[in-house]
Amino acid sequence: MRRGSAQADGGLVERDGVALPGWVGLAAGALALVGCGVVAWWSGALPEDAGRLLGLPYRPHRGLALGTGALLAAGGLLALFAFGGLVRGKVGYASVLTLFGDYRGTVRRTGLLWVSPLLLRHRLDVRLRHWRSEPLPAVDANGTALRVVVLVVWRVRDTVRAALAVADHERYLREQVEAALARVLSRLPADAFHGASPTLRDTDAVGEAMTRMVAAECAPVGIEVFSAQPTRIEYAPEIAAAMRRRRIAAIDAQHRDAVLGSVVDAVEDMVRRLTERGLVDLDDYERKDLVKDLAVAFYTGHALPAGAERGA
Repeated sequence: MRRGSAQADGGLVERDGVALPGWVGLAAGALALVGCGVVAWWSGALPEDAGRLLGLPYRPHRGLALGTGALLAAGGLLALFAFGGLVRGKVGYASVLTLFGDYRGTVRRTGLLWVSPLLLRHRLDVRLRHWRSEPLPAVDANGTALRVVVLVVWRVRDTVRAALAVADHERYLREQVEAALARVLSRLPADAFHGASPTLRDTDAVGEAMTRMVAAECAPVGIEVFSAQPTRIEYAPEIAAAMRRRRIAAIDAQHRDAVLGSVVDAVEDMVRRLTERGLVDLDDYERKDLVKDLAVAFYTGHALPAGAERGA
């Protein structure tokens, strides 16, 4: 059965949130404070020293009426509401706004802004980012234990899905990378000691397959993945020495095959030339002896190290 990709809530679609210029909040807060000061002076509740500092004539305090107290309380609440909504929008960041769990929009604007303080703000980093993993465990198609380091380049494309469709979008990305790594690396062997079959050393092909998988899994939660590329694929420490010996043995075998092929070609050419020029007249038995002697001589000359030849 084919495995399906995760699906996010179709109703989660990013839209612009309500954000006013910051000067609106500053002006409203300042007017509220001025209004509170005027009411306090008019009722005589303003301290005499403060009135003298502001150049206001003295007014005796005759008690705080209910209406006056209500005006002061309303002005104070208005000032708190105005100044409490001032926020700073930074380049490369966005704020997801919610009210009692309901999505109210996303603010991507920069500078001094005013957003209702009743709204909860969840700030997200929407810049282009990269994540370099620690060595992750994996196995290849032969079940050989590996350690792989992956470099992922990504960014948040849909803020509402990254903030509300998943509990932790960064952790989700890391776990999807680990899952894709296990799926891709299990398809091929780390090395082909015999033959020229595809291996995991083709990092371009491995990276393309991983990028497609991770991008498909992360798109429903608003994450755009540009690249998921393994930067290092190594054998696990407990088997690294054994695999190194196996690789050296495979290289030696390839060298012997190459030497044997060149020896056979040289012997064949030598016998053919001797026969064509009439230098020897051999029957089948003598021809076999000559071939054997030439093969031993040529192979010994190819296989014997240079130092050994000099020592001889």
